[in-house]
Amino acid sequence: MEPSLIASRPLSPHEAPDRRALDIVFIEGFTGETVIGIHDSELHLPQPVVIDVHAGVPRVLACSTDRIGDTIDYSAVRSRLCELLREHRLQLLEAFAQAIAELLIEDFGAAWVRVKVVKPKKFDDVAAVGVVIEREAGEHHASRQARTAAVLQLIGSGLGPQRS
Repeated sequence: MEPSLIASRPLSPHEAPDRRALDIVFIEGFTGETVIGIHDSELHLPQPVVIDVHAGVPRVLACSTDRIGDTIDYSAVRSRLCELLREHRLQLLEAFAQAIAELLIEDFGAAWVRVKVVKPKKFDDVAAVGVVIEREAGEHHASRQARTAAVLQLIGSGLGPQRS
């Protein structure tokens, strides 16, 4: 069958990629402090957050080579999380989790990620509040293209930032 015909028809179940064939590299319970939130009481002093990340990569080559360069180095991910906690200027946990997901996909080559960000003991009567997001590399790329197209459309219509 010609390649163009294969791409134009839906994949049968036995041709579809097996999403279960991912090796998961994870960090659970990473605890740090950052300024994040929407209430005035949250915008001045760092507060604790707990982060869990799970990054899926198709059958990690490191299983065969035993080399750290062939997988996601969780010590490097940990370092980047520390940096993100210090430098971000986000208010919502959702946006912060998205920044982590983008980091794992763009900088570490993850095909799929699950990110959980929690504010422990935010309220006296609640153990934790937070968010869990899942992203795939393909949808991330499509989402970025859509945002870029929207910005370009705004600029083209004259609604973008004006120069003085």
